[in-house]
Amino acid sequence: MPANIITTDDLREFKIELLDDIKNLLSKQATGKLKKYLKSSEVMDLLQVSPGTLQNLRINGTLPYTKVGGIIYYDAEEIQNVMTSNRVQHKLNS
Repeated sequence: MPANIITTDDLREFKIELLDDIKNLLSKQATGKLKKYLKSSEVMDLLQVSPGTLQNLRINGTLPYTKVGGIIYYDAEEIQNVMTSNRVQHKLNS
């Protein structure tokens, strides 16, 4: 069984690639170039909810959606707006 030896140069190269990927993702997020529409599975992963919970959010009107050819799509910006409008902030008594 052949063994692969990882050198410090390999780790340094991996670190640089990883940082570049993270920078690209952050810049896309900042400029709004992430996906405009998300499928149900992507929204479930994003919000960490079950299929039933996602369905309830659709039914009660919390999450707006679009249905095209049997596939349900959610606008990523609308999801962010829902999350922002439902933010709960607790004030500490001083």
